[in-house]
Amino acid sequence: MIAIFLAAFEAKAQQDAQYSQYIFNGLYINPAYAGYKKDLYLHSFYRSQWTGFPGAPQSFSVALDGAVHDDKVGLGVLLAADKIGAQSSLAAYGNYAYRLQVGDDENSRLSLGLGLGLVQGTLDGTKLTAVQANDAAVPTGLQSSLMPDARTGVMYSNDHWFAGLSADNLLAHMLPRDKSILVPVPMPHFYFTAGALMDIDQDTKFKPSFLIKDDRGGPTSLDLNAFVLLGEKIWLGGTYRTGIHLYAKPNLQKNLEQQNAIVGMVEFFVTDRFRVGYAYDYSTTQLGAYNYGSHEISIGIYLKHDSETPIGRKCFF
Repeated sequence: MIAIFLAAFEAKAQQDAQYSQYIFNGLYINPAYAGYKKDLYLHSFYRSQWTGFPGAPQSFSVALDGAVHDDKVGLGVLLAADKIGAQSSLAAYGNYAYRLQVGDDENSRLSLGLGLGLVQGTLDGTKLTAVQANDAAVPTGLQSSLMPDARTGVMYSNDHWFAGLSADNLLAHMLPRDKSILVPVPMPHFYFTAGALMDIDQDTKFKPSFLIKDDRGGPTSLDLNAFVLLGEKIWLGGTYRTGIHLYAKPNLQKNLEQQNAIVGMVEFFVTDRFRVGYAYDYSTTQLGAYNYGSHEISIGIYLKHDSETPIGRKCFF
């Protein structure tokens, strides 16, 4: 079991925390999303990955964003905590988006986003067991480092489709550091997403989308998403997540098992101001036999609600 865990950790080591319900709040992957809903919106995630597996990842995030200056500017705050085995991180970002109206359609917007923040990484050596005694690569105690970070992105959206490109962890890897500190340095990650919203009938909408997530050292992943919106109240759907080959990565281990997963999701609008979501991930690889899947809960509260926009469409992206 330990060997399987280490193999999975090696495959994911340079990847940011994985959330399945990012499709209901794009601020987690793109600062250009700040202010998209035009409301003052508070949203949180809790994710328990590979439940029942020792040292399995646990992640928590909370985000607050809204629009000001006639919806031309989006502002957002994002806090995120992530833990896997002996490694943990805590991050805080302030996000700014300038939203340009494109053409005559008020809802046709090109948004340019920037986020600045800090990431504190921690490595607890007391939770690690060295194969060889006195291994210099294994710390004997708690190590921690505080690093600046920047994220940026661009997004276009209208009433029918959206597309976005973003990157994070842009600063820490370029700064000098104490080589005696073994806390992993966050590496740049890149996201490309797009999707559409289609009318099936008066009360039913269909939303297909995809997300490509990449970094230069780890596996590239692809999410294929499909959802239906029922009566502006309930989103039902799922995701197929798999690895893809975009370009050669000389430093990537050649014999890694492709990390595939199937995700089922539901989001329910309890009231016009309060929504609850749940996602269940099941790994289709050998890892799936050693855990009880991944569970993710989200809660969203509209602190200030624009009643003119149908509530379900506020989750378009």
